[in-house]
Amino acid sequence: MTGTSASFIFPDWPAPKSVKAVCTTRMGGVSAPPYDAFNFADHVGDSVGSVQENRRRLGQQLGLPAEPVWLQQVHGVQVIDAKHAVDNKADGSFCASAAVVCVVLTADCLPVLLCDRDAGVVAALHAGWRGLAAGIIESGVTAMGLPGDSLMAWLGPAIGPQAFVVGDEVRDVFIQASPLSRHAFKAVNKSADPIGVWLVDLYALARQRLNALGVEAVYGGDDCSYTDARKFYSYRRDKTCGRMASLIWIEP
Repeated sequence: MTGTSASFIFPDWPAPKSVKAVCTTRMGGVSAPPYDAFNFADHVGDSVGSVQENRRRLGQQLGLPAEPVWLQQVHGVQVIDAKHAVDNKADGSFCASAAVVCVVLTADCLPVLLCDRDAGVVAALHAGWRGLAAGIIESGVTAMGLPGDSLMAWLGPAIGPQAFVVGDEVRDVFIQASPLSRHAFKAVNKSADPIGVWLVDLYALARQRLNALGVEAVYGGDDCSYTDARKFYSYRRDKTCGRMASLIWIEP
């Protein structure tokens, strides 16, 4: 599965054939504005019926082997085993078994999908700036239980470096953790404002974290959720909106 359609983006990466991965767009579902149309989140105010129908269509159109293991995301670093999930309050899941679908929901935060070269384990991570800073990527790679150089990652649609504005407090968190993070921040010229304002590149921060763990094979990072309102949900742009789904699983 590679390429795109109106409702889906299929990662262009050299994953094993038995590893299936996909990210949805906002097109193709039944949700009414402002959730139009392919929303999968049941916590944003959309009708339960619309979310259920969108999830049904997702499974049918992709031929999913099972219902995805939906998470209650909290901008933390907990990563659970999707096959044995009991408490789904987490920001990532992994699985070393076939026919178990890992999924995260986003609308500006960065979805990170991972697999190993032998199709032994997959993972899906929800990486906003808080999760990135706190170590969601490190938690995910650790949970997968393999050396970083045996893994590959795909970065899905997120708010891009031309649109994501943050203050000094966010920049300081990353630079204190790693001075190499400086390259992901670009100063915004606001001379009348004594507080620092920065454009931040979530993709660059994620790549830096992945590379530090030995994951050099990093793909994606091409789509900005904020600037493409036709295709993607964006919480920063719209406040009330739906969520895209990024899924990964091993075919039986």
